[in-house]
Amino acid sequence: MSRNGLTRKEFLKSLALGAGSIFCPFPAVAFWGKKERPWKSIKGKVFKGDGPKRPWKWSKEGLYYASNGRDVQCQVCPNRCYLEPGDRSICRSKVNIGGKLYSLAYGNPCAVHVDPIEKKPLFHFYPTTSIFSIAAAGCNFRCLNCQNWEISQKRPEDVRSVELFPEQVVRAALGARVNSIAYTYSEAVTYYEYMFDTAKEAHSKGVRNVLVSNGFINKRPLKELCQYIDGANINLKSFDDRIYQCLNGGRLQPVLETLKTLHANGVWLEITTLVVPTYVDDPEMIKEMCRWIVKELGQHYPLHLLRFFPRYKLTRLPPTPIKTLEQLRQVALKEGLHHVYLGNVPGHEASHTYCPKCGKLIIKRAGYFVEALGMEAGRCSFCGSAISGRWG
Repeated sequence: MSRNGLTRKEFLKSLALGAGSIFCPFPAVAFWGKKERPWKSIKGKVFKGDGPKRPWKWSKEGLYYASNGRDVQCQVCPNRCYLEPGDRSICRSKVNIGGKLYSLAYGNPCAVHVDPIEKKPLFHFYPTTSIFSIAAAGCNFRCLNCQNWEISQKRPEDVRSVELFPEQVVRAALGARVNSIAYTYSEAVTYYEYMFDTAKEAHSKGVRNVLVSNGFINKRPLKELCQYIDGANINLKSFDDRIYQCLNGGRLQPVLETLKTLHANGVWLEITTLVVPTYVDDPEMIKEMCRWIVKELGQHYPLHLLRFFPRYKLTRLPPTPIKTLEQLRQVALKEGLHHVYLGNVPGHEASHTYCPKCGKLIIKRAGYFVEALGMEAGRCSFCGSAISGRWG
């Protein structure tokens, strides 16, 4: 073996291709065949001794953790970070202070916006409405293609934030005449305590809650959260555990369990898959993924296939060809999914909604402008078929 886990043959080959390819954990297909790829996990590591000595005003004791009086283990997500005193979690937002687990991402969001709900993206969940969106710093993944790395890969104390505790979030949403709150932008699982308390307060005031997440969360905290969550968009990043490890630093199976748990608890669900060239553009993998969705969740939940653009640590890859997206959409439709959308492709006809029974165009979208052409009270105006979703 040689550097970076490569065989001598692979190492010499990488030298011939240029020094830049040596350090790539998953080189492009043009350089390697699938069997040759060095499937190297990029999972994050605990930050030893990086935590503050005492809680600050934006700290709250964790809701799910185990402690022996000295060391703690966070039990919110499958990373299950084991922290000695002074250590910081993989997501950067949990610390061990005095044998207790604290969240440092509570009441200090680094992003606060009012968005069109279609931006999440949610196409079948109260379309044309606005949603109050918040995020705190941190993420339990290390995605090479992260588009929000400036906040997801930072510590809460290293980003600019505002003070907005759960009751204030709900008041701000209602004050803006917005009846939904989204936990979004970074990774909501990492600020679970803040999200949970806010969602509970919002629910008591009749305000809807939306989880936008990578889905990497343990079942028990997710089931508790489901009491207050109305809708979710889960990023199913691929359908191959090796790709999850080397592209995202996570694992596939916990995300699949999240999808099943949300479905079982009556949460409206939409799924997003970013089609990253050479990683997530294999038609056979997409076929297998869609078969799983149909079998375990049903045909009616929308799937959003998004076009990739070079970001963060994947600037060496080109944007996803639109033709590839169109081919994968046909794969998904042939496997039985009723609604498959293409995202990041402005003006494409696959951003519209068609009746799965008669095929008529019933909702037209131009960016975030939405026009209902053939749907009334959640049914197709042409054939009367029910269109799955939450239509108000």
